[in-house]
Amino acid sequence: MLPVSLLVIGAGERGTGYANWVLEHPDRATVVGVAEPRAVRRARLAEAHGIAPGNAVSHWKEFAARGRIADAVLICTLDREHLAPVEAFAALGYHILLEKPMAVEEESCQRVVAAVEKTGVMLAVGHVLRYTPYTQALKAMVDSGRLGDIISIQHLEPVGFWHQAHSFVRGNWRRADGATFMLMAKSCHDLDWLQYIVGQPPKRVSSFGGLSHFTPANRPAEAADRCPECPVARNCPYSATHFYGGMLERGEHHWPLSVVVDDFTPRALDRALRTGPYGRCVYACDNDVVDHQVVAMEFAGGATATFTMTAFNEAADRKTRIFGTRGELYGDGETLRIHDFLTRRAAEITPVRRGEPGAAGGHNGGDAGLMDAFVEAVATGDPASIRSGPRDSLAGHLAVLAAERARLNGTVETVPAWR
Repeated sequence: MLPVSLLVIGAGERGTGYANWVLEHPDRATVVGVAEPRAVRRARLAEAHGIAPGNAVSHWKEFAARGRIADAVLICTLDREHLAPVEAFAALGYHILLEKPMAVEEESCQRVVAAVEKTGVMLAVGHVLRYTPYTQALKAMVDSGRLGDIISIQHLEPVGFWHQAHSFVRGNWRRADGATFMLMAKSCHDLDWLQYIVGQPPKRVSSFGGLSHFTPANRPAEAADRCPECPVARNCPYSATHFYGGMLERGEHHWPLSVVVDDFTPRALDRALRTGPYGRCVYACDNDVVDHQVVAMEFAGGATATFTMTAFNEAADRKTRIFGTRGELYGDGETLRIHDFLTRRAAEITPVRRGEPGAAGGHNGGDAGLMDAFVEAVATGDPASIRSGPRDSLAGHLAVLAAERARLNGTVETVPAWR
């Protein structure tokens, strides 16, 4: 079987990360083109994959104008730039791996699904949590009936104080009008994951949360606008100088430092922190997305779930408690602990761990699992291996949108169905 040929649209951290899987599996896939506006990123990915100069372009429209020149496309542009390339490449017959979120408004999400269903191409949305060995073990436990009927779930996403500061205070996802709201940008993974575990989407949601800490009101009186010049940096856990400088000193030349600089030198980092967005004081940015949020969900069968997203913790694996009629399960991202009500005994299962949490660690094997499933589907023409197809992903996105309406309006919202 010939390797599946791929185009990469967007050579940021996500596009590059997915493409790196190809380097480890050259017998199964090959990257034949990249579209990326930043010359350094474009050249780096093209060199890694031996892409011909004519197939390393600045905009995806250059590929769309050529017709179908590959089997599939990885669309990893910014959140608000997903719909147009999906519609264009679906019309040309490309199978599509689309980074989450699929889109940021309901109409656009609906159009993504309509585009792939009209043309009959396969779509895998980048809900990498569905593809980890840990999730598969947990899902198998729930589906086995060992816990009985699921009554309720508690689920926590510990974003991490430094991750919040990097991505959602200083970074690309700091403003809802420039990217999208926090629940969609970061936690559409989690609402999708919960509906996957329960086996059905939520039907009603409510939500509370806000931006509490990263505001001018909490800025120390002596703080400077930028961390390299700040006299209180020594006592600030959010100091960009200490955080990114520490990564540089330890030789950690990957995300998130790789978003701040292309050249891993003290001089380049100092220049970036003095002139770019990642050196700004976290209390003097233009951010408006929430730094904590809770969502309450009711599913069609009567089960309930609560989800908490908070910045104020050590960035770590998600934590989950599942309460069933025959047993209770606690999962910390590594180990599953099951307490059986009948025997009153506890057992532990530790799935094989592949990678670490977060983008730099491949999301505990989720990135690799998604690529493995998508390439398998394209190679065989059978979408069965894709666990994050269009209709399932749409249901999760509609729940996220409803939850944000509930937060903003102080209401309980009914999650709409596919139109």
